[in-house]
Amino acid sequence: MKAFSAPDSPWRVPYDGGFEVAKAPTRPPKDSLDKAGRQARLAELVEELASLQHILYAHDHRSLLLVFQAMDAAGKDSTIRAVLSGVDPAGCQVTSFKQPSSSELEHDFLWRTTLALPERGRIGVFNRSYYEEVLAVRVHPEFLQAQRLPQPMPPLKQLWADRYESIRDYEKHLARNGTVILKFWLHVGKEEQRQRLLARLDEPAKNWKFNSGDVSERQHWNRYMRAYQDALNATSRPCAPWYAIPADSKSYMRMAIAEIVVQTLRGLDLRYPTLDASEQRRFAAMRRALARKT
Repeated sequence: MKAFSAPDSPWRVPYDGGFEVAKAPTRPPKDSLDKAGRQARLAELVEELASLQHILYAHDHRSLLLVFQAMDAAGKDSTIRAVLSGVDPAGCQVTSFKQPSSSELEHDFLWRTTLALPERGRIGVFNRSYYEEVLAVRVHPEFLQAQRLPQPMPPLKQLWADRYESIRDYEKHLARNGTVILKFWLHVGKEEQRQRLLARLDEPAKNWKFNSGDVSERQHWNRYMRAYQDALNATSRPCAPWYAIPADSKSYMRMAIAEIVVQTLRGLDLRYPTLDASEQRRFAAMRRALARKT
């Protein structure tokens, strides 16, 4: 089985811990395709992804896990829908993780996502994930009270470091057992987010998307950016890379993500299963039987 190698991309977070949110763009490069060109390219990639997913399913030795994290209104839902629009539903599963339930809080922070991991041959998508435990919970450490952690708890700095280590070990374990992991942070600018939240208020068809909590969370923007920077630096590794995708343009963001996913599946050198000699003889006999008009 060919080893996974993360696709090169200007948006791949380096493995040396040198990623800086302040230097990461939220807008597409100036020399990128225009909107029509991006949409056309996305259509090509969606078609190729559909074909590659069929081979992944038939090959049945690997799974692909796509993790999406972002601030509110960055476009996670629509991007997942657009990139995977051509994929056979039988070979794909999307799980959205919201506030943990009382049952989920009775377990460690990786338990609920483990239950939703994709089977071999399938593409799994996490819309938010276990990373909320070092993002939202870091910004709001009061959430830890509901988790009933062993006492005395370590200092918060040590707690986050311990969770980064747990995540790295968890992802390494998954990778060793055939799960290919790609993680996408949809990096939307603060002003672009403000405009999108306003649109949810101003356009009746988007009112259902609006959550008043999204506005209050903007007060913690800088703390979230620091949490993202630390989490990405601590957990972007060759077996589970992060990509910080500019998200102010949805058409560019979708195209860029589709490129990375398609390149990844291409690089796995997946093939349809082949028959051994005995199976070929058995199939030949069945073919002869079917050829007889009886």
